[in-house]
Amino acid sequence: MTGEDAVRLRPPDRALNERAVGWWRTRLLLLTGVPVLVPAVLGALLEPARPWLWGPAAALAVTGLGCAAFLPRWWFRVHRWEVTDEAVYVRTGAFWQEWRIAPMSRIQTVDTVRGPLEQAFRLATVTVTTASSKGAVRIEGLDHELAADLAERLTRITRDTPGDAT
Repeated sequence: MTGEDAVRLRPPDRALNERAVGWWRTRLLLLTGVPVLVPAVLGALLEPARPWLWGPAAALAVTGLGCAAFLPRWWFRVHRWEVTDEAVYVRTGAFWQEWRIAPMSRIQTVDTVRGPLEQAFRLATVTVTTASSKGAVRIEGLDHELAADLAERLTRITRDTPGDAT
């Protein structure tokens, strides 16, 4: 590639939808709930009662609540994405940042996914699959209507972009 054709690594400029914070927070609380409930219920229901199980349950609950209160807002600040006519850019991660670029000529498929929890928050995930061994590029936490429009736009751009996507 010449200097003009090179895809330049740069910070993507679009933030996720603000509702992603609530979605991440809910996911963390649900993931914390089972490990908290199991020892708490066992400690209460077993004969004789085993209150020593309540300590680990409380520690897990405090950790889970702390993570749910702090991490989603932080993730929202660092996760960025952008789509240009040349490439899809995604930056994720707080401590270990990962920057991914998928050139339009390498894109093979574009999918949108809306799990039950995402549907409740009116969000969707756009997955851009390339021939990369690193795997697909995912943009999570998008408004579901924006995700549908983005998938349509990416499909149109990749159709009109020369290349073999391999």
